[in-house]
Amino acid sequence: MTKIIGVIGGAVCNEDIYEMAYEVGRDIAKSKNIVICGGLSGVMEAVCRGAKSENGITIGVLPGRTKNEANKWVDIPIVTGMGLARNIIIIRSSDVVIAVDGREGTLSEIAFANILEVPVVGLNTWEIDVPIQRVTNPSEAVTLAVKIANERVHILKEPLI
Repeated sequence: MTKIIGVIGGAVCNEDIYEMAYEVGRDIAKSKNIVICGGLSGVMEAVCRGAKSENGITIGVLPGRTKNEANKWVDIPIVTGMGLARNIIIIRSSDVVIAVDGREGTLSEIAFANILEVPVVGLNTWEIDVPIQRVTNPSEAVTLAVKIANERVHILKEPLI
């Protein structure tokens, strides 16, 4: 069954991180799963671009009020007008999340994932004391994420508020 794999990471990244995220997106599409991300630039653009290179499906959960802010590789833009609060939508919609690098926004998504018991696979991301299954390369990240997603029963926990 097709799973939705969240990819979280910064809107700004260097070339090495961009390439990692591109490979993650490509491998998610090759595994016949769907990418969901924040839909903007940096890691989000790279993962969508990688998925599209293999004819994958991409969803971008946008912080603003217009579809036009989505990067050009987003198939399904979801306009929230919620700013960073949209991060919880990404996590809630994901069967598993791959964190690639990232800054404070990514950290908030990792925290939401932990609260909501959504597994996190970490690729060159935050070193914090929460359950993150660390990997060293994009292929390993996607392989582990797909395995977790396929084994996991997705149960929505009660709302935070």
